[in-house]
Amino acid sequence: MSKKQNKEGLNVKKEENFSEWYSQILDKAEVTDLRYNVKGFVVIRPWGAMSIENMYSIYEKALQKKGHKPTFFPVVIPEKNFKKEASHVKGFKPEVFWLEKIKGEDRLALRPTSETAMYQMYSLWIRSHRDLPLKLYQRANVFRYETKATRPLIRAREFYWIEAHDCFATRKEADAQVQQDIETTEEVMHQQFGIPFLPMKRPFWDKFAGANYTIAADVLMPDNKIIQQPSTHLLEQSFAKSFDIKFKNEEGKENYVWQTCYGPAISRILASVIAIHGDDSGLVMPFCISPIQVAIIPIYNKENKNQLLEETEKIANILRELDLKVEVDDSEKRPGEKYHHWELKGVPFRLEIGEKELKEKSLTLFTRDTKVKEKIKLKDLEKFTDFGREFDTRLKLKADGFMKNKIQTCKNKQEIKKALNQGKIVRANFCSMEKEGIPCAEIIEKEFNADVRGTLGNKKEVPKGKCAICNKTATEVVYIGKSY
Repeated sequence: MSKKQNKEGLNVKKEENFSEWYSQILDKAEVTDLRYNVKGFVVIRPWGAMSIENMYSIYEKALQKKGHKPTFFPVVIPEKNFKKEASHVKGFKPEVFWLEKIKGEDRLALRPTSETAMYQMYSLWIRSHRDLPLKLYQRANVFRYETKATRPLIRAREFYWIEAHDCFATRKEADAQVQQDIETTEEVMHQQFGIPFLPMKRPFWDKFAGANYTIAADVLMPDNKIIQQPSTHLLEQSFAKSFDIKFKNEEGKENYVWQTCYGPAISRILASVIAIHGDDSGLVMPFCISPIQVAIIPIYNKENKNQLLEETEKIANILRELDLKVEVDDSEKRPGEKYHHWELKGVPFRLEIGEKELKEKSLTLFTRDTKVKEKIKLKDLEKFTDFGREFDTRLKLKADGFMKNKIQTCKNKQEIKKALNQGKIVRANFCSMEKEGIPCAEIIEKEFNADVRGTLGNKKEVPKGKCAICNKTATEVVYIGKSY
């Protein structure tokens, strides 16, 4: 590798300094740019933007398949809307960006989330049981006045997400939707993007403002800190009552709807994709997400340039007919520079074609995750869709392997401290997920700089014994970890 290439590449190892590695990879792979001069706001460059667009497309397809329909709502929300639901405004008001008040008009907020924007319209659209269920979503950017240290894609004052807001006639249907949301996270984020997670039902003190309960997907990052990914909430009926969202049942009796909301933060999921799959050479983008799936490098001289470029374009067109995203790198850079560039970008496959390959009617294939080079025949180009599926399966299995043995059952504070210091997620008996458990949660936060993440949200675990903190009879099995 030349000095120029080394300067452009990563100069820190992921396992030795994850924080610096993450910062470098965002910069050098041209995912984001931090030089926008407002704290907490970043520019997402084309490589990051195209990745996010592909992720949106996959997520929206999954939601629409399950009956959700797209909408777009205004980015501004009147202050009076916030005030309609007391617990919600209490939870979100400190994080709100307020616009300068215009004389004679209500003060406006930039949306931190859209319950209070969407539900006033739901009250106009829902009249009868025939209007239910109502399952709508929007892709949107939201704004929160984050006072803690910001980190690109991980913690910011603006992020890009999808929020689904659903209404049902019964509590049973709403509970079922929450479980379906967890299934959607599994189907998309884990099975397709390759990011394993734990579905955590949050304790009373950490649920979404205005929710009956919250279940969030917790993802363990390479620095052994937890990042919250998609969360789903069964809302209190207070929203329906505050916004007068009622329907007449088959007997003509009026009832308030039951509501859920679900929020996959696409830009934050991209942070996990980058962190979990990337290596010391740069990004490793899942085949289904990567802006370019196959980069083709023609290796030519003055005498054979035209012929090689012509053959390269034929190969590219064969792959494009398979609906693959292909780029031919016919720039004036040296072959080694091109290889380095596309490895840094995380492109799943690189094809090299030179005079030798032309004569043999073959290609040299480089696979990004395994870093294996091999010869393939031209007729094997039709197998690239299968290659892509196998690529993503390998990434998922490797990520699942990272999570293996990361959860450790602990019986007391000494064991909890040791496990957390080893980068583990702790599984422990706990006294209560309600108000009574707050003192024990505060001890965990103060002594271990960790959080009670909650209980498993897709199955019930029965505790046997005493609370690991206060030694009272345990009522729950909780998970404890360090988070961003």
